[in-house]
Amino acid sequence: MTSKELDIEFRDAVDRVNDHTEPFPADFLLRLYAFFKKATNNYDRPSSRKPIINAFKANALFQVKNITRDEAKQEYINLVNNYFLYRK
Repeated sequence: MTSKELDIEFRDAVDRVNDHTEPFPADFLLRLYAFFKKATNNYDRPSSRKPIINAFKANALFQVKNITRDEAKQEYINLVNNYFLYRK
C-alpha cells in the first residue's frame, strides 16, 4: 500500500470512529487514542480533568513509542475495521 493510500484509509477510519454514535469500550478507546496520537505526531500531554485518565492515556502512548507513524496508522485502521466487523 502506498503512503497516499494509507493516509486515505486512515482518514476514512477516523471518520468512521467520529461518526459512530454509540459508546466504545474504554480499552478500545485507549488504543485508538495512542495510535491516533502517534500517527498524527501529536505529542501534547493528555488533558483530562481526571488524573487517572491522564495516567491511562500516558501509559497507552508509552506502549506505542517504538512504532512508526505508518505502523500506527495501519494499527488504527485494523482496530477500526475489526471493531465494526465483529460488533453486534
